[in-house]
Amino acid sequence: MSPDNTPSLESLGKVHFVGIGGVGMSAVARIMVARGVPVSGSDAKDLPVMTDLAAAGARIAVGYSAGNLADAQTVVAGSAIREDNPELAAARAAGLPVLHRSQALAATMGGDTVVTVAGTHGKSTTTSMVTVLLRAAGLDPSFAVGANIPALGVNAAHGTSGVFVAEADESDGSFLNYRPRIAVVTNVEPDHLDYYGTAEAVYESFDRFTALLPADGLLVACGDDAGALALAERTRARGNTRVVLYGTSDAADIRLDDDGRGQVAISADGARFPLSLQVPGRHNALNAAAAFAVALELGVDAAAAAAGLAHFSGASRRFELKGGARGVRVFDDYAHHPTEVRAALTAARSVAGGHKVHVLFQPHLFSRTREFAAQFADALNLADTALVLDIYPAREDPIPGVTSQLIADHLKEGGRLVSADDAVGTLAEAAADGDVVLTVGAGDVTAYGPKIVEALRA
Repeated sequence: MSPDNTPSLESLGKVHFVGIGGVGMSAVARIMVARGVPVSGSDAKDLPVMTDLAAAGARIAVGYSAGNLADAQTVVAGSAIREDNPELAAARAAGLPVLHRSQALAATMGGDTVVTVAGTHGKSTTTSMVTVLLRAAGLDPSFAVGANIPALGVNAAHGTSGVFVAEADESDGSFLNYRPRIAVVTNVEPDHLDYYGTAEAVYESFDRFTALLPADGLLVACGDDAGALALAERTRARGNTRVVLYGTSDAADIRLDDDGRGQVAISADGARFPLSLQVPGRHNALNAAAAFAVALELGVDAAAAAAGLAHFSGASRRFELKGGARGVRVFDDYAHHPTEVRAALTAARSVAGGHKVHVLFQPHLFSRTREFAAQFADALNLADTALVLDIYPAREDPIPGVTSQLIADHLKEGGRLVSADDAVGTLAEAAADGDVVLTVGAGDVTAYGPKIVEALRA
């Protein structure tokens, strides 16, 4: 469905979500409930967010059954839902409209001024920063983020300001379902080649994304990233929308001054504003510059925008502190692309100071491991200890010859494969006072952080 024929919220009638417990699905459901839409939903497991949705007025079921559809008039199916799911099969048999999550989210946006944040990395953090900043400046945006945000308490909410901030996911092309007036692109790199096939197809999809901007629209792009800069130049050449660059170069309209020792400032229109950020790493400082640019476009005072960024305390699974013991701090990060892994480990280095960094990495997807094995190893070699788990398959079937050994073959001394049984004890034994331990990956590696903290205490 193209942006030009996005259904209106009123036309959806009663909406049933198949897989309502997912972070993206629950975000859309939460906003629909707040905007007066009758919502029902189900998931395989009883998740905490489902209790929240039930309390807000949604009808919730645990387990999948065709009867859960009841009198639904529109169905939204999560990306992980298979065609043989009894609810999805019943919806198709009944001829009900079945929407992708992004189409349902686009319908909730209505006539709001839409800000979408896209990019291969940094989408959730930047979307969250924009939202926290706008709230601190006195605006009340609606928002939908693909991660839980401690500073906001939820990952989605209905606001009253007429501004809607949303993360726009390029992984399956669904970011083309939105109609933004402001589009942020943090970076553009080849990824999700299981969907796109080629790097050129990835770049072309971002061109289509910026082409969605109206004549009075704005592209906010990172000038420090080669892919985003090239996209900005192509967008400028088309001449149909304005472009603002942010980054550390003199060519940036919003310039980030980063001395590499934690002192960060933003310069815009000849004025300089110091930043006080709670999150480490230059990548997060760049994300803050993007949020600052969006706020200026929405009329927020520059000094207030800079001050508002101090309220952002991080996003779930984005260099998230899981605890510590014996002077060792344990963090968790969702990084699943080599550039993200490098950024997470660079941030860990800055936090550790002169102490050591130990990483437990779980590759995500066989196809991604096949494409980027050597690059993953190069990034992991920034750590003093790099342990690699078996591949987390997610939606994929195994690919012959593709295992975590492809990464381990390129690791320096201190790097090796590790079994799930040995990972926790090995890291707890290796870490000393002042060191940082980082669990990294988009799969279930996140569960290891608390176990490592527990092992350190023992």
